[in-house]
Amino acid sequence: MIGAKLRLLAWLVSLATVISACSPAIGPDEAATDRPVQTSSAPPAARGAIPAPHRTQSPTPTPVPTPTPTPKAFALNLYQEGDFVPQYTFEWCVAASIQIMHNLIDDSGAGTWADRVHQGELWEMARARSSNSFNGANPLGWAKVLNEAGMGPYAVVSIADYEEALQTAARAIADTGRPVGLVMWRGRHVWVMSGFKSLGDPDRFPKFTVTGIRVQDPLYPYGDNRWGPSPAPNALLTPKQLATQFVVREPRRWSSNLPTGYMLVLPRAKA
Repeated sequence: MIGAKLRLLAWLVSLATVISACSPAIGPDEAATDRPVQTSSAPPAARGAIPAPHRTQSPTPTPVPTPTPTPKAFALNLYQEGDFVPQYTFEWCVAASIQIMHNLIDDSGAGTWADRVHQGELWEMARARSSNSFNGANPLGWAKVLNEAGMGPYAVVSIADYEEALQTAARAIADTGRPVGLVMWRGRHVWVMSGFKSLGDPDRFPKFTVTGIRVQDPLYPYGDNRWGPSPAPNALLTPKQLATQFVVREPRRWSSNLPTGYMLVLPRAKA
């Protein structure tokens, strides 16, 4: 009887050993079947420190510079056939120039100023408005008659530098649409500048270069033995050609408070 109990106890111990060998080892904290199974070998803190994928930021586009405009050939001419008027005496260059300037400016069809009697009257007007004129008309009287006749405003200016004088005259024509008076032969004669050619439009290029000057010499076709021939009406002269007769004013010719320089009867913008 005792032997039978001992055999039964040994059998139960063996059975318990087999069952424990077939069961997984689960700790008391892992008994809940809802918990997901951890598959990574890295600890949770280390997994949280993994950086996000790097995003490449698009570079700011470099602005493309605007190309500097290149000066091109430019031309402006106020002259039309019939605008030129000769001076009827060797003294009336200022009066003839006033008639020429009127014809260049006026597009109303009011008529061409070309009458000899009228030219004499304009000379008397300019002479009466000229100070120290040696019994003639000077640029100060010239400008005053232009203003009184409704063609102004005009002002007499003296510019020391030759190229600057040409640029000033060309810019005034472009800005106002009116001609410029040129005081020639050191103050002894006058021409009218009716247009120009340049490298660059004066309205776009402050440092444009004058390459040609349109002129009206009321003494044509006579010219002068000392200063040279008169260019034909509407002639286009180079700056070098113009410089043979357009020279600085001689201060002793007639007094004014203007400095020595290249003298212009210059149109101004209307107020």
